[in-house]
Amino acid sequence: MTAETDEQFDIARRLQAQEAAFRESEARYRRAEDRYRFLEALARETAASTDADAILAITTRMVGEHLNLAICAYADMDADQDGFTIRGDWSAPGSPTITGHYMLHDFGVLAMTNLHAGKPLVIHDNRMELAPEEAKTFQDIGIAATICLPLVKEGRLTALMAIHDKVPHHWSDEELVLLTEVTERSWAHIERVRAEANARESERRFRLDLERMVAERTAELVQSQESIRAILETTHLYQGLLDIEGRVRFANLTALDGIQSTLADVFGKPFWETPWFTGTPDMPEAVKAAVESVASGKIENISMTLTLPVGIRSFDFSMRPVKNPAGEVVALVPEAVDITARVEAEHALLQSQKMEAIGNLTGGVAHDFNNLLMAISGSLELLRKRLPDDPALLHFIDNALEGAKRGSSLVQRMMAFARRQELKNERIDIRRLVGGMAELLARSLGPMVTIETRFSDQLPEVETDANQLESALLNLVVNARDAMSGKGEIIVEAEEMIVALRDGSLEPGHYVRLAVTDTGTGMGEAVLKRAMEPFFTTKGVGKGTGLGLSTIHGLAKQSGGTLRLKSKPGDGTTAEIWLPAKPILPVESAPVAETIGEPVNGVPHSLAILAVDDDALVLMNTVDMLEDLGHRVTSAYSGKAALELMSSTRFDIVITDHAMPQMTGAQLIAEIRARDANLPVILATGYAQLPPDVEAGFPKLSKPFSQADLERAVESVRGR
Repeated sequence: MTAETDEQFDIARRLQAQEAAFRESEARYRRAEDRYRFLEALARETAASTDADAILAITTRMVGEHLNLAICAYADMDADQDGFTIRGDWSAPGSPTITGHYMLHDFGVLAMTNLHAGKPLVIHDNRMELAPEEAKTFQDIGIAATICLPLVKEGRLTALMAIHDKVPHHWSDEELVLLTEVTERSWAHIERVRAEANARESERRFRLDLERMVAERTAELVQSQESIRAILETTHLYQGLLDIEGRVRFANLTALDGIQSTLADVFGKPFWETPWFTGTPDMPEAVKAAVESVASGKIENISMTLTLPVGIRSFDFSMRPVKNPAGEVVALVPEAVDITARVEAEHALLQSQKMEAIGNLTGGVAHDFNNLLMAISGSLELLRKRLPDDPALLHFIDNALEGAKRGSSLVQRMMAFARRQELKNERIDIRRLVGGMAELLARSLGPMVTIETRFSDQLPEVETDANQLESALLNLVVNARDAMSGKGEIIVEAEEMIVALRDGSLEPGHYVRLAVTDTGTGMGEAVLKRAMEPFFTTKGVGKGTGLGLSTIHGLAKQSGGTLRLKSKPGDGTTAEIWLPAKPILPVESAPVAETIGEPVNGVPHSLAILAVDDDALVLMNTVDMLEDLGHRVTSAYSGKAALELMSSTRFDIVITDHAMPQMTGAQLIAEIRARDANLPVILATGYAQLPPDVEAGFPKLSKPFSQADLERAVESVRGR
């Protein structure tokens, strides 16, 4: 054999080796393409399903049939991470179902070690690879070969998906990769938001795999374009492909739906000149700069808010380069995640925190301010009784008292906004309440405004503060009048509504919807969003405090309901107060109060009263008003001092402030109850946020109170 013949044989062998390598490469490609086609078909079959068991039933059947296996199953782990329940499976004809409850440790050390570590369990022949007692567990349920994949979340094994064969089976890498892809996609579909990060990682790996294929074989990219496109179209991400000049070559359906366009509308256009960015000022320039940066090999990440044809949306936007094996940028891949819901939730949280801060501030200021008003109004009231009957002097006193009342009203409105005002709840017939306000409403509206009432039959009662509800209704009617410039029609209507499922802040149940509708100018979206914010008003300076709607909202929330506004420019406004409906109760006769105390100095029913308050001015006024009513009053500046007095003196009633240093009014009441459970106690407070047991169990007197309020409170506890 000549050297020339040897060389020819050598060339032939190399050609044969190259041809074998090419065939192997072709086979790998076909297997990959087959896998992608299967995943595409699986995605189509499960896309419309929202039930987890239905999705997994479809998945196990398709995987088992595709791989021609005996069994494909899924399971949930128990809390102890050892027991598990196979909830569903697919089995080929002649193979048994394996649904039921099992213990993981029965399947052997390898199963426990791998699955708890988040690794796949791969057994080709359990008789050859496992100890006899471990192999028997598999054999007892008709399994000879297994691939089992775990789902580990937050460090805990939570679920399993597995394929089995009833005869020994040498599992290929393709079968392991396929089951891995199926498992990840199925769990991502079922757990959507929770598995979003895993889904993105899976998509990232897939895209990187495709990009490597682009670099290795351009021809393979052409042949697999349809498969790639089908997968990209199923993602929730906005994705695209740009050439090195930044012109659009591809955009998935999610991205195109966001601008209500087709690929033909944007194909070949510079990315920054497409409707994704042209509706947002300064955004085209920013995106153009980002394209130039990525074309140079950098990665860009930008948070942006865009005005799209479908509305204003917020995105986490990124763009990265695609490089060939030589490191040259050959394409750009833009990608965006719609984070609008997250941004809105963050804004809502900030707003809630702001409201909470204002509420805390309001509560703190209210206590001190009410004490000041108590000292002023109490002194003025006693002074008025002692002044000569001089109209000029009484006029000044009455003006001062009216100013104190207005200050108290302002504090109450602020407390209502903060949902911390004290409500005097009672059952209310809405129809009767509105009827009783007819004359007041008519006087408030003027001659050019007509008001119509509409009430459904069998309207149930509600439970809230009647005075506060009257004030809220009057406020809404006056707002309606102002919105109509004093001319038009207002409709006040009430009906029973049933909330079947949780609706915003409303729990399921029966409600009464009290609505005020006007024919005014209405409100735009921006104003409507802020309408219930405290101190926000569209009226001129000095014409509104901006607390009206926020106060009503606070009243409704504190009563277990809510306030809703519906309005459009030119279509008027409807304000709805939703309050829980109350069942009809049998009428009970009111108990007759007993009286205590003996006449003193000719004053009937004089009582021995202990007044407790850390504020000297408030305490002095309380004592003076009680003595003016004919009672015998002892004062104490603290809870400790009050208890010392009670050790040596018997009192008929104790009137105590709540917010005091060292010992609060609630703590003092607890001590009093321990000594004498029958001693009547009245809690006088300028701050309504009280412990639950005190809130429900004791009569309360809200500061600033008048002498008449004080007298009524004392009379209400006689004989208790």
